[in-house]
Amino acid sequence: MKQLQSVHDRRLLCPVMATVWHLFRALRPKQWSKNLLLYGSFLFNLNKLWQPWSAQMWAYLLQATLGMLVFCALSSGVYLLNDARDVEADRRHPQKRHRPLASGALPAWLAVVTAIVLLLGSLLAAVRLSQPFAASLAIYLAMQVLYTLWWKHVVILDVFVIASGFVLRAVAGALVISSWISPWLYIVTFLGALFLGLCKRRHELLLLDAEAAAHRKILAEYTPQLLDQMIGVTTASTIMAYSLYTFTADGLPRNHAMMATIPFVLYGLFRYLYLTYRHDQGGSPEEILLRDRPLNVVIGLWLVTAALVLGIGR
Repeated sequence: MKQLQSVHDRRLLCPVMATVWHLFRALRPKQWSKNLLLYGSFLFNLNKLWQPWSAQMWAYLLQATLGMLVFCALSSGVYLLNDARDVEADRRHPQKRHRPLASGALPAWLAVVTAIVLLLGSLLAAVRLSQPFAASLAIYLAMQVLYTLWWKHVVILDVFVIASGFVLRAVAGALVISSWISPWLYIVTFLGALFLGLCKRRHELLLLDAEAAAHRKILAEYTPQLLDQMIGVTTASTIMAYSLYTFTADGLPRNHAMMATIPFVLYGLFRYLYLTYRHDQGGSPEEILLRDRPLNVVIGLWLVTAALVLGIGR
């Protein structure tokens, strides 16, 4: 009898575990890498905070980490709602059709309920951390709602909104630790995110070809040539803005040592262009950033160099 009960329990457990796994996938954990931008303010204030044995520095790091986790919860809630709304369009996409909601592996009602819990919970947690930080999350949420309902159907504005979401992450990172970072970094963040968004649009347009507009109507307004021009302008602007930041921004070492990080940014952008144009990998920035070893290495070198310049070399 006990053996039969055990078999019955395992049969019930398997569907439950499968649902939990598909729900976790639907949260898009790979996308959480974008929220590492919330550490930007902490990193670029190392020249003021760099005291390895100081309780204040570790308190700031903890606050930034909590803010990042809260933003992950909020962004996952947004992804769930978007996927629940775009099920039919995703089913016409050769890659997105395998998502838990589009494939039918996850019930839509469960995704919506989870999304509401995550959105409300993250906003309440944000208020406990910092009211200005909570305000930035509320603005991000409102922007995502407007994007889903309207802005994603407006040519050029659609990629601007995507880029603005990255800027809000950087702003949220500064607000959660009540800090300040150079406006140059907000400009660089916007341009860098715009670069990624345009590469993504180009990948979608070429991948879906004649079916592009059926999946995402706004793709009918773009052409590969137009996107190539935009990507070229954005790449040059990003390099120039970052270079100007390294030797004009307040709070950096006066010896302009931050300029040592420029080659890493150049290589990172050129590597991404190589993967986009030579290997057609521009459709999923988070996949590239997580899997491409040369990019991982150059990002690591940039982080180490920037930390040394801003911390030890202040």
